Amino acid sequence: MTGPVFALIAAVGAPWIAAILIFALGEKRDGARTVVGLLAGVVASLGALFVGVHSASGSAAASVGVPLLGVRFALSTDRLGALFAVVAAVLWLVTTVYATGYMSHAKDRARFFGFFAICVGSAIGIALSANLLTLFVFYEALTLATYPLVVHSGNAAAIRGGRTYLIYALSGGVVLAVGVIWLHVLGGGADFASGGTLPVELVASHGSQLAVVFALLIAGFGVKAALFPAHGWLPAAMVAPAPVSALLHAVAVVKAGVFGIARVVLDVFGLETAGALGVLAPLAALAAFTIVFASVRALAQDDIKKRLAYSTIGQLSYIVLGLAIGTPLAAAAAIAHLAHHALLKITMFFTAGVLAEELKVYRVSQMDGVGRRMPLTMTAFSIAALGIIGVPPIAGFVSKWGLGLGGLSAGEMWPLAILAVS
Repeated sequence: MTGPVFALIAAVGAPWIAAILIFALGEKRDGARTVVGLLAGVVASLGALFVGVHSASGSAAASVGVPLLGVRFALSTDRLGALFAVVAAVLWLVTTVYATGYMSHAKDRARFFGFFAICVGSAIGIALSANLLTLFVFYEALTLATYPLVVHSGNAAAIRGGRTYLIYALSGGVVLAVGVIWLHVLGGGADFASGGTLPVELVASHGSQLAVVFALLIAGFGVKAALFPAHGWLPAAMVAPAPVSALLHAVAVVKAGVFGIARVVLDVFGLETAGALGVLAPLAALAAFTIVFASVRALAQDDIKKRLAYSTIGQLSYIVLGLAIGTPLAAAAAIAHLAHHALLKITMFFTAGVLAEELKVYRVSQMDGVGRRMPLTMTAFSIAALGIIGVPPIAGFVSKWGLGLGGLSAGEMWPLAILAVS
């Protein structure tokens, strides 16, 4: 077994093994559960980082898999997948430290951390999937494993939020399954490759069907990406504990959606083919509307986590917009924003959790004076907020600047107007 193959297996497998051990350890063995979670986080992070270094070096892609339904169920190394895997794995490790303290007095911690690990294992599996079938399997595993975390508190609001999430997510999964199967039947189910994998003759003979398949795939992934009108589950799911909101709704779940869209646009259809089929313009229009809509809705929210949720909806659509503009520069900026937003938004959710636990501050209208009471916490919050806005030199500025330049490189001014309005 080569080093890259071992790293693939370690990055994806460590969280799943950790989940089994956490469930087996049960509720009373807090110390052992914490050690397992932290060790798994370290192993997954090192595995993902090794994959990232291997991919960045320009070495030939490594892959491991087994045949399934006439398609390989396989993992593979590439730069796009490695980026998402590193983000998910490293931020899981950080969040495990945060969640250990945050959940120290909560009930059912073994259940919480077990499903928490499964979610991250699924997200890393999504990142390192070699093709759409593999990605779909991990994508649905992520859907099911997230539900127990959303409803963890067990109160009426949590049950309602979980039900809303499940309705949206399973509906999106059905649509996605139809698109994946249809594409496979047409003969377009090959492993991901930069520039797309659709045969030229298939595009020429089945262009209209491929446009429909594209719409189905985007709709399926668009649920987790919270594209309008499939955005309603995200604010509803904010009833989950702060560590869940931080990692799953700033990193794993929502980023799985936009990552899936990136795979479809860049590595299944390819920018050139997608542009020729005329499917990028409607996607860009939908993303632009979602950006402005979510920004306006965010202003109306007094609940801190719901305001952050609507902000996330808008920020996710920045990524989709960059992909839909259809230029390499815009696509690169979009992928960069995937990582930048994850880091900035998880910081904001962490600080929101601290405000709730330490000061019992849950609403924006209650925040007067909190900077004097918790200066370090609110300094972190403020830096992250400025980065989300796009104030230089924070990371969010870099990716938003790239999105603007990407629009200009396509000869379009309207993306700049969308950025300014939002």
